[in-house]
Amino acid sequence: MNHLPLIIKREYLTKVKNKSFIVMTFLSPMIMIALIAVVAYLSQINNNKARTISILDETGLVSDVFKNTENTTYSILSNISLDEAKKQVKAKEEYGLLYIGKSSDTAQIANAIKFYSEDSPSLTIISSLENKLEKKLSDLKLQQDGVDIEKIAASKTRIDIAQESFTGEKTSKIDNILKLAFGGAAGYLLFMFIIIYGNMIMRSVIEEKTSRIIEVIISSVKPIQLMMGKIIGTSLAGITQFVIWMILGGIMVFVLSAIFGIDMAQMQTPQQEMMQQAMQSPEVQNEMQNVMVAFFKLPILNLVIAFMFFFIGGYLLYSSLYAAIGAAVDNETDTQQFMLPILMPLILAVYVGVFTVIEDPHGTISTIFSFIPFTSPVVMLMRIPFGVPIWQQVVSLLLLIGTFMFAVWFAAKIYRVGILMYGKKPSYKELYKWLKY
Repeated sequence: MNHLPLIIKREYLTKVKNKSFIVMTFLSPMIMIALIAVVAYLSQINNNKARTISILDETGLVSDVFKNTENTTYSILSNISLDEAKKQVKAKEEYGLLYIGKSSDTAQIANAIKFYSEDSPSLTIISSLENKLEKKLSDLKLQQDGVDIEKIAASKTRIDIAQESFTGEKTSKIDNILKLAFGGAAGYLLFMFIIIYGNMIMRSVIEEKTSRIIEVIISSVKPIQLMMGKIIGTSLAGITQFVIWMILGGIMVFVLSAIFGIDMAQMQTPQQEMMQQAMQSPEVQNEMQNVMVAFFKLPILNLVIAFMFFFIGGYLLYSSLYAAIGAAVDNETDTQQFMLPILMPLILAVYVGVFTVIEDPHGTISTIFSFIPFTSPVVMLMRIPFGVPIWQQVVSLLLLIGTFMFAVWFAAKIYRVGILMYGKKPSYKELYKWLKY
C-alpha cells in the first residue's frame, strides 16, 4: 500500500501545527518589518534635519554655486574675518563654516579651502561641496586660460555602442544587466531555499530518530516513502511559510506607512536627493525607457517554466541528501563532517554563475556546469535569460531528474539503516557499508 500521501499530510500538519513554526511564521515578518520601519524612521528624522552652512568666500568667485535645498541652507558671509565667522557660526550653532581663502590663482584657491565644524561633518555633505567647487574652479581655470567653456561642453560626445547579432537581434548593456539580475535572483533564491529548508528536513529526521518515534513508523512504511514524505511535506510547509511571510509583510508595510507616515523610500537617503535630481535628466529618463524595453524582451515564459522545474529538481536532489545525513547521525554536531560535500557544489555553482556567466554565458565553463546536476539548477537559471537553446535546457533537466532518482536510491539505502542506528558516530566507511545492506 502506498502510504506516501499520508506521510506527506502528517509531515505537513506536524510542521504547521508546531508552536515554534507558528510563532516564527508570524513573528519573523513582524521583526523584519519593525527593523526596516525603525531604520526608515530614523533615516527620515536624520534627513529632515535642517542644516545651515555659512560660506566665507574671500575670493568672491565661487559663492554663487551654493543654492539652498530643502534641508540645507547656505548663508553667505561678507566683510567679516575668519575668526569672527567661526565665533558667529559657533554661537548660532550652525552645521559648519566653509572657508575659501583669498587668492588670484585657482590652484591656490583649491588648496585654501577648509570646512570648520563642531563635530565631524557628513561625508555626503563634504562630497557635495567638493563637487560644486571642483566644477566652478575648473571652469574658472579654463576661462583664465582663454578657453571657451561652451565650446568644450558642445564638443563632448557620448558613446553608446549599439549591439546587434548577425541575425539582426538588437541588444544593449542594459539587456545584459537585467538578464544577469533575473538569473542571479533565481539562483540565489534556490540556494537560500535549499540551505534553509534542507536543514529543516535534516533536523526533523534527527528529532524523530532520537525520540524513537521512527521505530514505530518504519514498521509499516517503506523507508523511501518515509523519506520522500518528509521532503515533500517539509517543502509544502516551507512554501506555506514563505507565502504567509509575503502576505504579512505587504500588509504590515502598508499599515505602518499609513498609520505612522513612514516612507520606506527614505532608507535610500542621504543620497535620495541626488538621485531625485539625476532622475529628472533626459538621459536618465531615456535609460529607464531602455530598461522597460529590455524587460519585455526577456524570455519571461521560458524563465518561469524553467525556474519551476529546475527549482523543484534542485531542491529535491539536495533535500534527499540532507535527509540521508539526518538519518546517519544522532545529533546536529555530527552533521558537520557530511555538510561540506553538499555545500561545496552549491557554493561552486554560485561562484561560477557570478564570475563566469556574466562574462561568457555560452562559454565552455558556463555550459559544462549548466549540465552538471549538482550545479545546473543555479548555473542554468543564470544562463537562460541570455538565451539557451531548448534542447540544452531539456537535456540538463533530464540529467537533473536522473541524478535525483539515483540520489533518492542512494539516500534511501543510508536512510533505511541509519534511522535505526544509535550511539555510534558514523564515518564515510560506515556509510559505504550501509549501501551494501
